[in-house]
Amino acid sequence: MVDLSQYLPILMFLGIAIVLSSAFVFLPMVVSRLTGSHQPSVEKLSEYECGFPAFEDPRSQFDVRFYLVAILFIVFDLEAAFLYPWAVSVFSLGWTAWGAMMVFIAELALGLVYAWKKGALDWE
Repeated sequence: MVDLSQYLPILMFLGIAIVLSSAFVFLPMVVSRLTGSHQPSVEKLSEYECGFPAFEDPRSQFDVRFYLVAILFIVFDLEAAFLYPWAVSVFSLGWTAWGAMMVFIAELALGLVYAWKKGALDWE
């Protein structure tokens, strides 16, 4: 017979995690309903971040440059995410790591020049 009492701490941990995550999801919704902050108005339903109305036809066309700028932002944001840990430990890693990072930065610079020449950064 298998002793299942060894799994009790894991089950308790999972139970507490489910209760806490449910509380973090549903408690703010309940509190907003009870305090009256859930009263839609024209100002609350208007667009404020994306620049175009959010409740229109989902098939409406908009400029693809939004995506190009977002992709370029993600690429250079990832560059910063890779560059910071490298800069902290470059002296202990040696010349090989320095050379690898220079190749990485050169590739990103070439990508930036290519995007610039193609007009991905021009906004009309």
